[in-house]
Amino acid sequence: MEKERNKITSVCVYCASSTQVAPAYQEAATELGRLLGERRLRVVNGAGNTGLMCAVSDGTLSAGGTVTGVIPHFMVEQNWCHKGLTELVEVDNMHERKQRMADLSDAVIALPGGCGTLEELLEVITWKQLGLYLNPIVILNINGYFDPLLEMFRKAVDEHFMRPQHAGLWVVASTPAEAVELIYTEPVWDADIRKMALV
Repeated sequence: MEKERNKITSVCVYCASSTQVAPAYQEAATELGRLLGERRLRVVNGAGNTGLMCAVSDGTLSAGGTVTGVIPHFMVEQNWCHKGLTELVEVDNMHERKQRMADLSDAVIALPGGCGTLEELLEVITWKQLGLYLNPIVILNINGYFDPLLEMFRKAVDEHFMRPQHAGLWVVASTPAEAVELIYTEPVWDADIRKMALV
């Protein structure tokens, strides 16, 4: 079954909060936010006020879109949250943050990032493998950033740590525009995937 365009209303974006990354990543984040905002797709992210997370939010808001940020209380206390978001959801901890972001989204797009971004991406892929999150997952591979991870996935399949069909849990885009299109064309997995994942 293919996800209908009018069923995609909210997109979770995983990405870095680092301010030290190359301009190409910042530009891609801003462009992705703008494209999502122009399509009136709500962006869900971690509510950060720096790095790619801030760039996605600002790009979305500048295009007339909305952003829901989900952030733990301790990060708010450290003044790490974006002050201009449409909605700010405060949660108790990082685990609740990830769950709430997934619950609020109809698709995930992962931009380049560090440990936090990679951990979020791998967890949502695992949830999809187990049939707990069935929506599209798009890896936005700017400048080949995710090439080593994608190679690791291939190795995991080759050495039978993952089934070949699990390589279909995500799709890869090379530009923000392609990533936005892929959330509409990536098929939604059926809940019966649980049976495949656990046998």
